[in-house]
Amino acid sequence: MVEYGIEEKPPTGQSIALGLQHYLTMIGSNIAVPLVLAGAMGMPADATARLVGTFFVVSGIATLAQTTIGNRYPLVQGASFAILAPALAIVGVVASSGGGWETMIVELQGAMIVAGALQILIGYLGLFGYLKRFLSPVVIAPIIALIGLALFDVPQITDPSMQSLWLFGLTLLLIIGFSQYLSETSRIFKLYPVLLGLASAWLIAAVLSVTGIIPSDSSAFVDLSRATETSLLQPIVPLQWGMPQFTPAFIVGIFAGVVASMIESFGDYYAVARISGEKAPSAQRINHGLGMEGIGNVFAGLMGTGNGSTSYSENIGAIGITGVASRYVVQVGAVVMLIAGYLGVVGGLVTTIPSPIVGGLFLVMFAQIIGVGLSQLQYVDLNENRNVFIIGITLLSGLSIPSYVSNLAGDSGAAAIQALLAEVPVAGVVLGTELVAQTVFVVGTTGIAVGGIIGFLLDLTIPGTPEGRGLTAWEDLTEDDEDFEAVHDRYLSGETPKTGDD
Repeated sequence: MVEYGIEEKPPTGQSIALGLQHYLTMIGSNIAVPLVLAGAMGMPADATARLVGTFFVVSGIATLAQTTIGNRYPLVQGASFAILAPALAIVGVVASSGGGWETMIVELQGAMIVAGALQILIGYLGLFGYLKRFLSPVVIAPIIALIGLALFDVPQITDPSMQSLWLFGLTLLLIIGFSQYLSETSRIFKLYPVLLGLASAWLIAAVLSVTGIIPSDSSAFVDLSRATETSLLQPIVPLQWGMPQFTPAFIVGIFAGVVASMIESFGDYYAVARISGEKAPSAQRINHGLGMEGIGNVFAGLMGTGNGSTSYSENIGAIGITGVASRYVVQVGAVVMLIAGYLGVVGGLVTTIPSPIVGGLFLVMFAQIIGVGLSQLQYVDLNENRNVFIIGITLLSGLSIPSYVSNLAGDSGAAAIQALLAEVPVAGVVLGTELVAQTVFVVGTTGIAVGGIIGFLLDLTIPGTPEGRGLTAWEDLTEDDEDFEAVHDRYLSGETPKTGDD
């Protein structure tokens, strides 16, 4: 049940708390990516803190742009794991040539700027919007499910060194309890299950840490000193690390990550529309969304995150659990995130959240996304063998092939793929290049991209009826381009509906 629709505006106090809740659902990822990058590049502590703050600032501004003049869905924009893989490969290449972290970050900046510019062209020229007419729920359903399934092995859930079973289980039980068992007993539990679950688990862990019951070497330990050791304000400006460098091979690698990110966002748009009680996105809305993500990527490159900006699946899960799909709420949260980026103490406080709490949160969020994806199958005739086959192979290939490619590449990454492609008869000279290898490595290790491509090709080539594929039913549920433009005009004119007292 949707508590607040996309165009509704909850009271200001509620909106601030709900917006904060949205950002807490993805805080683990928006901190994990810069910390992984900083560690790989060997960044000093002060630069690492500023890098985390930069991610917050980019996330806030990109979200405001997307929700205001982009696709106008309540989607948080943040760091991309799809782009992280090629970024780490670039870091390795620069390191092998003797370059330091300053060289690494400006190389990533240049590659991100160009890749983002290409995404702007793809979005506003309407390429993905054109492909939409050929996509059916047979493919979209497993793609959305893969968004959650592909994240099952995030370290906060599966890495024993980052895990504390009692705190992980406590977080899980608290969020499930507030959202599923107690949601009808109190409006507070219904609106803030994630915020309450995270805060309660953190408070218990903090008390046990301060009293010495939880040892400092435990993954459940809350290190409050992190919040006091950071500077109050930190300067975050464009080109803060230096002028970008533009290396063709690096650009191709990052662009491959951007393509994978676009496929994931494509699924996110359908998922958030479904979970918000809206019609499926029109081609116009998809084009606006992906084009705006490209602008966000260019901005991320200019600011120097070493990564990009993409739609976040985690806050879609939060919408499903809370029923709050308000665009205004996400915008309020974006402002909070933007301010937090410049306040070092806020970022420091967020980093005190132990990884087991983040893991418990992730498990609930990802499960919600999987369920939303599978619900799209209600429009498909599951008595037709071709549909069942495509759904199954899309899911399995999206999970197994990335695992195979990762194991095949090992520590050598794209270099191992390049050596393998060079052995292909006749075409080895063409395929065994660094550019091709980087592309294959990035796309091949991204489950959503692999499953989406395979499912899309099978759905197009295996004979099937529009009714059986769900296209007929879905056409009635898809908004027209005119609907999107009407919403756009109404929103910019200030006619946004309001709910509650301000």
